[in-house]
Amino acid sequence: MPNHLNEELNAAAEPYTKLVLAAGQYDADYVDAYYGPKEWAEEAKANKKPLTVILEEASVLKLNIGKVNSSRSKEILSLRHQYLKKQVSSLIAHVEALNGKKLSFDEEAKAYYDVEPPSFPEEHFRKLVSELDSMIPGSGSISERIEEYRKQFVLNQDKIDSVFNAAIDECRRRTKKHIELPENETFRLEYVRNKSWSGYNWYKGNNESLIQINTDLPVFLERAVDLAAHEGYPGHHVYNCLLETAFARKFGWIEFTVYPLFSSQSLIAEGTANFGIEVAFPGKERMEFERDVLFPIAGIDKTKAEKYSRVQALAAKLSYAGNEAARRYLNSEITRDRAVQWLVDYALMSPERAQQRTRFFDQYRSYVINYNFGLDLVRHYIERRGGTEKKPAKRWEEFTKLISSPRLPSGLK
Repeated sequence: MPNHLNEELNAAAEPYTKLVLAAGQYDADYVDAYYGPKEWAEEAKANKKPLTVILEEASVLKLNIGKVNSSRSKEILSLRHQYLKKQVSSLIAHVEALNGKKLSFDEEAKAYYDVEPPSFPEEHFRKLVSELDSMIPGSGSISERIEEYRKQFVLNQDKIDSVFNAAIDECRRRTKKHIELPENETFRLEYVRNKSWSGYNWYKGNNESLIQINTDLPVFLERAVDLAAHEGYPGHHVYNCLLETAFARKFGWIEFTVYPLFSSQSLIAEGTANFGIEVAFPGKERMEFERDVLFPIAGIDKTKAEKYSRVQALAAKLSYAGNEAARRYLNSEITRDRAVQWLVDYALMSPERAQQRTRFFDQYRSYVINYNFGLDLVRHYIERRGGTEKKPAKRWEEFTKLISSPRLPSGLK
């Protein structure tokens, strides 16, 4: 794609990529994926730049990118320009935080992820919890009752692999009907422990992913489709494959060989990965697949599938309770113990799962907004373009366009 603007952006892409690698020397979570020149990663490790130098160079780079005029360019180049500007801004914000600058939850979310996340009062979650209260009879609090109810859907250790592989195969089959995947795309599945998350996609480049499933806590049946779609098809694995193929390989846009986790790219990545579950399984199709395929493999009574699906759908509305717990905890408005209790009361987590979630807050901070707020923004963006549940082909079309573009979160509004 030779033209003057593209050449200007290419000139900015290399120092941006190297600065992300330099910042990654101070935060092991920051560089989520890198498959560019190996010598750049080796140089960043061998000659560790001071944070002040990274900040100085990133600030100069931001000024230079800001001088570039893309107003009369093709949309894809204009999007690339806006993407690079925002990614450098996110980089600066994170390096400032590493250097000691304190940001509130909402300030950090805006600086990193290009959005202003919503906030909800406690009463909002009380009302949602009351709706679930009538669905799960028995004694004890609703959080205790729903935890007891969900125990019947825990996967036995000897069934986890077969259930997950069946879910992955179905998600891949459905995705390949609508998205052309690289011939060499592949992934490895591993089961791990001692993590703050339930699943993770480590993209290795060359269309390969390592997908890890955390088995610290009981694994519920619905997590099979959740993680197969979110981490794999049409989620993170497909997203990264398409970006690598279209931009890093075809166009030579080197900035797409590095993925800084605490950046605007993550809201698009997590939002599309979560919405991808609905894209792959519209309407009742997910419940029907779980009932007819996964329940029998797991050895669980499939007549319970429909009610379980309804309970899960209602419980999903409580996801923003996790954001509120994170906001209050990270802003030092509540203690860890109070955050755990909030998650038990309003996200209806078990105490053990709530403890794990606060460890996620410690490690990833405001990143939590990318899952639910990202999902809502992506859903609304695609539906405004006609990609509704009743028009699945159009939904797949718009979804594919989004995960094949460098569009920013602010561009979803």
